[in-house]
Amino acid sequence: MATRPQMAGRPYALPVVELEARLKALEEKIVNLEARVPEDRVSLVIFSGELDRILEAFVIATGAAALGQQVSMFFTFWGLAGLRQKKTISGKRVREKLMTVLSPKDSTRLPMSRMNFFGAGARMMRRMMRDKHVATLEDLMRIARRMGTRIVACETSRDVMGIRDEELVGDLEFGGTASFLSDALRSRITLFI
Repeated sequence: MATRPQMAGRPYALPVVELEARLKALEEKIVNLEARVPEDRVSLVIFSGELDRILEAFVIATGAAALGQQVSMFFTFWGLAGLRQKKTISGKRVREKLMTVLSPKDSTRLPMSRMNFFGAGARMMRRMMRDKHVATLEDLMRIARRMGTRIVACETSRDVMGIRDEELVGDLEFGGTASFLSDALRSRITLFI
């Protein structure tokens, strides 16, 4: 074990300049560590376009917002179906038209991930929710917005699938992977649904 040099019977003190340099280095490390500490945030990627999964994403989002968390939801590929309010065919290329025709018209037409049975399962689930006085997906979407949830539609997925702005609900942000990652890197919780 190395010992500090002695000077006239007492430990040798570091020069003030060296102490200041070490202190500055420690302060920089603390700033870097603080920048990497997660904030009170929850980030969700919604990739799925099924009623039960999108519904649960909004249940989690509103629950987190009620607990004081900042919430961001990033809708990509099939998840964009949950944000659709209508279909537009005119002015689209053939494949975009086909994608539009094969996609749900709006959030009320989303299929279930299991037991869909050509839409009967989704209708049955919505009826059971109504009978039990459970908030609908559309109710939860409105609540999430009022609670300040950031809802981002993936620009790339939207372009690839031929989804136009007017087909999606209002009050959305548009962004890409960098938009999601900037939130996710600061979040305590990140979920992929």
